[in-house]
Amino acid sequence: MYSQFAYFYDDLTSDIDYGERIDYLLSVFDQFGSHPKTVLDIACGTGSVSHELAKRGVDVIGLDISEEMLSKAAEKTLGQNVMLLCQDMCEIDLYGTVEGAVCVLDSINHITDHRKLLKFFRRLSLFIEPGGILIFDVNTPYKHESILGDNIFVLDRDDLYLVWTNRFHKRTSIVDITLDFFVKKGEVYERFSEEIKERAYSFDEISMIIKQSGFSLLGCFDDLSFHKPKKNSERIVFAVRKI
Repeated sequence: MYSQFAYFYDDLTSDIDYGERIDYLLSVFDQFGSHPKTVLDIACGTGSVSHELAKRGVDVIGLDISEEMLSKAAEKTLGQNVMLLCQDMCEIDLYGTVEGAVCVLDSINHITDHRKLLKFFRRLSLFIEPGGILIFDVNTPYKHESILGDNIFVLDRDDLYLVWTNRFHKRTSIVDITLDFFVKKGEVYERFSEEIKERAYSFDEISMIIKQSGFSLLGCFDDLSFHKPKKNSERIVFAVRKI
């Protein structure tokens, strides 16, 4: 899963300011009186979040299902206090507990089954210390319908041609994403494809799952802020505490 995507992910997300995002996440922890020394980075991908957390003195466990993503993460976090685990986020199994956890950049949306999402939160609650805080974000139903929708996006560079095709299912708010990469190899292009699904959950759906999983909702915010989400918010950040 996400095998080919791993080799392009950092290049395609170069517009993300990870330093700014980690400063924000730490400020959310601080907002609720938490200063975790150990943090679980769920769906850590190529390790950019883990890397930035470790730079700030946090001991990190990075978890991802993709061996290829973790290989990139290992290179990025070399020499830092970062442990990497290859696990499905719905099957988390740690050796002990952590003081806090983060799951960001719409990783939650990759869980497209309501029952699996409940399983994820319940499983995670076993490994966060009582009083510990989880911060996660989600793409909103508005973004899925109005921004991603049935749209096609194209990236055209000298070394790479990317076609991003979406198919939106209104009833479930699931977007089927097809990424077709055409990578220049000498005088020809080599094609790689990746299929991804994302589901947007309503605030009520997420709130109910949180309550059923041993967490209490502390707050939810528009992305990178402490403002309340708006109708056209594309990403919402949730902070929840392990009861």
